[in-house]
Amino acid sequence: MTDVNPRRLRIALSLTLALASTAVLPGCGVLPGGSDERTTVTVWLMRGSASDAFLKRFTEDFEKQHGDLDLDIRLQEWTGIGEKVKAALKNDDGPDVIEVGNTQVAQYVDQGGLEDLTLESARDLGMKDWLPGLAEPGRYDGGQYGIPWYAANRVVIYNKDLFEQAGVERPPRTRQQWLDATERLNSGSTQGIYLAGQDWYTLAGFIWDEGGDLAKDRSGNWQGTLDTPEALRGMDFYRQLQALGDGPPNADEEHPPQAEVFAKGDVAQLIAVPGVARAIEEKNPELKGKLGYFPVPGKTTRKPGAVFTGGSDLVVRDGTDQRKGAVEVVKALAGEKWQRDLARTMDYVPNKTKLSSAVSGKAAIAAMAAGAAQGRATPNSPQWAAVEADNPIKKYMSKVLGGADAPAAAKAASRRITEELDAS
Repeated sequence: MTDVNPRRLRIALSLTLALASTAVLPGCGVLPGGSDERTTVTVWLMRGSASDAFLKRFTEDFEKQHGDLDLDIRLQEWTGIGEKVKAALKNDDGPDVIEVGNTQVAQYVDQGGLEDLTLESARDLGMKDWLPGLAEPGRYDGGQYGIPWYAANRVVIYNKDLFEQAGVERPPRTRQQWLDATERLNSGSTQGIYLAGQDWYTLAGFIWDEGGDLAKDRSGNWQGTLDTPEALRGMDFYRQLQALGDGPPNADEEHPPQAEVFAKGDVAQLIAVPGVARAIEEKNPELKGKLGYFPVPGKTTRKPGAVFTGGSDLVVRDGTDQRKGAVEVVKALAGEKWQRDLARTMDYVPNKTKLSSAVSGKAAIAAMAAGAAQGRATPNSPQWAAVEADNPIKKYMSKVLGGADAPAAAKAASRRITEELDAS
């Protein structure tokens, strides 16, 4: 056996202790009660939902406020996103936070892929103040799974010069005023309004205003309800308004693109999201500065008309290892500071009506925000996408505008909706 020099042994032990002590120095991550270890929260956001500058500001601020979290934000394309999200929700290595269309939440919950955020919604996020058109589709089977992020909805875009020429001094505020003004505008070579025959999102708003719906969940069974008296009244108003222009009865608003029609300069009004105005001005630069905006009128002056609310919700993948961090990301993005920033940056409607002052200086967005307070979403069934795939509502509208018996056509369309929603 080799003899051990006592002096060398003491030196070796001293070096060992010295090296060991460096493992517990501040900054090395294992001091009792403290840690510099950071974890990463992966976030999928859709391309175009937020600017690069916004995402940079948000990431820097979030990581500064949350010293143990890093953000990995990955931009996704809308094309094919449904199947990509479904696959990601089944993957243990999938994203922690995902932006989804507000009407897509139910189908993802139905597949068991999302965390229930009801407690956080009530305790931290002020859910009672959310826009209904974002909050309602994020709710499923009693739980809140989708957290409202931003909204966009239709307004009336109008040609100020044509309004002035027709003697219409101010935008209408009620349906009857709207019909009266549109009839005055619909003269000579001017169309009072361009409204395609199959613009079913606009029809939905008129139906909701009457107290009706496209479909209803009755004791767990979804049924189409276009044949109710309320829904039929909504269709009748659509028919009256659509007749005050030359919109094609057998096509939707993209065939031809309604922005191109309006850009010709002989259409007084259009129902569209404000962003369509940019396309109009690109086609006809002479219309710059000549476009106005007002909310879709309601039945009375007390409130604007109901509108379909599009936009996005934020969801958390079920079973994520980073649930706490993911919730912190959602809370920040859906909170007042970043809601105001996003609304001003991207011309969106914030997720709460009390934050609408963020866009009060922008006429188009202010009109959109006023309408958003009356916003709704499509029926919250996981099968609703199947209805839209071969949309019986469009065919029903064309039949009525072509002179068919409205109650009979509505009953047939309602049966088709019921069949699709009960297909599962």
